[in-house]
Amino acid sequence: MTRHTSSDSFSTPTRNWIGLGGWELYFLGKPALLWGGYLNYHPLANLVFAAFLLFPLSTTTPMRRARSLIALPIGIGLFYHDTWLPGFESIVSQGGQVFSFTADYWLELFERFINWEMVGVGFVMLTTYLFLAQWLRFTPWVLVALLWLWFSPQLSSVLPGMNAQASSVATQPVKRVAEHESGTGELEQQLDQSAPPTSANLNTYLNDFYLEERGRETRFPQQLPAKATPFDVLVINICSLAWSDVEASGLLEHPVWRHFDLMFDSFNSATSYSGPASIRLLRASCGQPSHQDLYLAAPKQCLLMEQLAQLGFEKQVAMDHSGGFGNYLKELKELVALDIEPMSREGLPHDLASFDGEPIYRDDALFARWLQKRSQSQADRNATFFNLIALHDGNRYAKNRQPAPYKARLRTLLDQLDHFLSELERSGRKVMVVVVPEHGAALTGDRMQMSGLRDIPSPAITRIPVGVAFIGTQAPHEPTRHIPGESSYLAISDLVAKTLASDLFGMPTIDWNGLINNLPKTPMVSENQGTVVVHYQDDYQIKLGQGDWVPYPQ
Repeated sequence: MTRHTSSDSFSTPTRNWIGLGGWELYFLGKPALLWGGYLNYHPLANLVFAAFLLFPLSTTTPMRRARSLIALPIGIGLFYHDTWLPGFESIVSQGGQVFSFTADYWLELFERFINWEMVGVGFVMLTTYLFLAQWLRFTPWVLVALLWLWFSPQLSSVLPGMNAQASSVATQPVKRVAEHESGTGELEQQLDQSAPPTSANLNTYLNDFYLEERGRETRFPQQLPAKATPFDVLVINICSLAWSDVEASGLLEHPVWRHFDLMFDSFNSATSYSGPASIRLLRASCGQPSHQDLYLAAPKQCLLMEQLAQLGFEKQVAMDHSGGFGNYLKELKELVALDIEPMSREGLPHDLASFDGEPIYRDDALFARWLQKRSQSQADRNATFFNLIALHDGNRYAKNRQPAPYKARLRTLLDQLDHFLSELERSGRKVMVVVVPEHGAALTGDRMQMSGLRDIPSPAITRIPVGVAFIGTQAPHEPTRHIPGESSYLAISDLVAKTLASDLFGMPTIDWNGLINNLPKTPMVSENQGTVVVHYQDDYQIKLGQGDWVPYPQ
């Protein structure tokens, strides 16, 4: 009797082992998405979830039913965790704004979200699975795959002689070395990238980057040179324009580019959202802060427009929108002292409406009004910050509410900018025009983000076309000079300071080498709330939230 009871107690668990059932397709689909670069896969979490589904329970139906009910939200949450979709921090920070989207824009986003190629692949996988499941048990193969995905990264640390050299330097701190003298006359520090791209080393590299940036600053002249020729400074901040968008639209040869005396080959916007981008631009006179520090009070010597105002420039703001969405204008007033009312848009025509239904006024009309107001002003010097959103995702034609294609909007904007620069030349005004987009439009998208999604500041979004045109100089216009190397906002501030310290507009020739040599270089580090991307050893690495660093999928 005792022997019979003991035998039953040991054999009962065996009879309660069951397979993964329909979850097999869930676990089989993830490696396929991982192979395609569509997942930020977490092997151990998936292995633990599979163990939870397989753990033998009593044959009573309520316990298994309860497990099935618990497993469904866990499976959905784990799948979301494995994707590149925005994290919880980003959703919280942006969540209040999405409720202002129009129904048309929501529908457009939903249509973009569906990847029909992946839908087709999924259908083929489902059909193949249902067919083979008549003869094969997939659960053992799923477990083998999960174990391999978890265990294989550990092999390099347990196999003798493998990556021995890398292991010996993996914990070395990232060192800083002086590379050259910056345009401000100080030794500019560059971070060494010789250590292997482990999570520990990349965290150290990022911390050292921000530490170095805290010590960088553009020194503006205390006063303008005696008898210096007065000129204006126009900073044109354009939403949703990156080199990748220009290329995808076939407008790399547009005539507007020939207006610029200087073009940056690899300028990093450091973010992929409008508010942070404009704040970074208007704080250009100090090094690049982290996203978190961006919302702390900045010293006055960091504020580009404030420094110009102290040197006698009349401050002005002009926008083709109200600045209400996302508290954009309110943030600029609070964080970068842009405490002046924008130029009036009353009576300006508008052909476009934004994704929240607000009118977007024509930029050619905005430029023309600024030029008219400027000709009526008695100020010797003017510094104007333009912000233009005609290229923002989701904009529609105002008359029929139909989506306005990006390429058509970009061509129109470049035509209008080209015309404005030509009008400035004809007007005889002396103007330093700095065109700095906020970020790209993510027009083509990639494996991590669909078209239009900018939660992750990918290099395709943050590499923007930045150009500087000196209009009205005595020296004749020459072919565009290109500034190589990774740069960011500090280089713009440095250029403005150098121009102010010289009499560039009053000289018959321009010392281009003195102007552009030794401009500050800034390594490519881009950050949104909860997401960081760095350029490290010729590759891009990404970190989501508190997770590990992983290579950016190409």
